[in-house]
Amino acid sequence: MTQTGKQKISQKANQFTESVIREMTRVALQYNAVNLAQGFPDFPCPLELKQAACAAIEEDVNQYAITWGDKAFRHAIAEKVCWYLGLNVDPERHMTVTCGSTEAMAAVMLATLNPGDEVIVFEPYYENYGPDAVLAGATPRYVSLHPPEWTFDEAELRNSFNEHTKAIIINTPHNPTGKVFTREELNLIAELCQKWDVLVFTDEIYEHILYDGTQHIAMATLPGMFERTVTINGLSKTYSVTGWRVGYILANSELTGAIRKVHDFLTVGAPAPLQRAGVAAMQLPVSYYEDLSKLYHQKRDKILQILAAVGIPYFVPQGAYYVFADISDFGYKNDVEFCEYLIKEIGVAVVPGSSFFAQSEKGQKFIRFCFSKKPETLAKAGERLLKLQSLLQAVG
Repeated sequence: MTQTGKQKISQKANQFTESVIREMTRVALQYNAVNLAQGFPDFPCPLELKQAACAAIEEDVNQYAITWGDKAFRHAIAEKVCWYLGLNVDPERHMTVTCGSTEAMAAVMLATLNPGDEVIVFEPYYENYGPDAVLAGATPRYVSLHPPEWTFDEAELRNSFNEHTKAIIINTPHNPTGKVFTREELNLIAELCQKWDVLVFTDEIYEHILYDGTQHIAMATLPGMFERTVTINGLSKTYSVTGWRVGYILANSELTGAIRKVHDFLTVGAPAPLQRAGVAAMQLPVSYYEDLSKLYHQKRDKILQILAAVGIPYFVPQGAYYVFADISDFGYKNDVEFCEYLIKEIGVAVVPGSSFFAQSEKGQKFIRFCFSKKPETLAKAGERLLKLQSLLQAVG
């Protein structure tokens, strides 16, 4: 048999690594570390969702739902989106239910992008966005968010738009920094998108997790933006069911038609009984979201209290459930080495900041803490992190 010497791995797959975030969970399990890395709650989801899921299985909702989503679930989403965002969407023409918001973003990019297209991505960014663009054959073009407020430079943003720009990705509330984009920022982005005929892919998975009176503004609600905005969301974060893998996409009918085709051949459909349970999620009262906000406010204040006690400088998040912190004072060469020390010697797992940057050196002084955890989990992490005080004293 002759050896052909053919390259077995695609050029696309060679352009990115496995998820650093998910890897940190595997390492945390190996060393029995408190997992403040991956963004999942370690507390139960609402009872109403569990009861609805069990009822759906008991009622034999076990076969494929309609490819683009269970009808009852789509209509429940439309009602919820209307009262919360003030956005009127047609559940038959403007909606696709997916296997989580992760598949949603991939399906959107595959349905809209071509080789040679550019996609603007704010940096730091959730790690999936770059690989998704590569898989779609497009080129990411990064625009920096600058600490401490994680604002972008208007001139840099304007210069990033050109005739090759097909889309821009916005994640608000933002992972990993906790930034919430302001109306002024979104209006500027909207102006540029309309000028250059650019689509907006907006990841709003943390829409209900907000602090200090901060308001979530959906890009699709701004004047002239519904037709060019693709809104991505899901059950995972708001309802504490990250393992259910039920997301959804809102877009105009033309984009929805293309997205549904790609989604069909990616996954066929999201889990049918869990979509039916999603109806119960969409029908929870306003008080649920008020209580959720209070709950996460307490968790945020607790993690900030811990970091202050340890002496780790941090950026106060306006939304989502992460804290981005600066480890410059600890004397480690980079974030990866520091994270390895935290897991093996301190017993706490976090995410190295470099995983949120295209050029890893830009993130080497940052780490990300996740605080969607039970009080006892945060307290245990806090006890272990206090050991870092001796390291700071040694460096000082």
